[in-house]
Amino acid sequence: MSGEINMSTLAYAEPQPIAYDLDTAARVSSLGKTRLYELIQQGRLVSTKIGKRRLVMADSLHRLIQEGC
Repeated sequence: MSGEINMSTLAYAEPQPIAYDLDTAARVSSLGKTRLYELIQQGRLVSTKIGKRRLVMADSLHRLIQEGC
């Protein structure tokens, strides 16, 4: 069964987020919001603002954690 995809399980897979709000980014990364803002300011973490809401791009956060702060 190695390498096979179970299509019935795949149909129910939750989509992965492409961005997190600051509270969620802090929770999933175990970093504080102040530290996240610092990383955004330093250009080490990619974010975007939509209206008044700041969103951290999930791939940027994952890459940062994998590489180490």
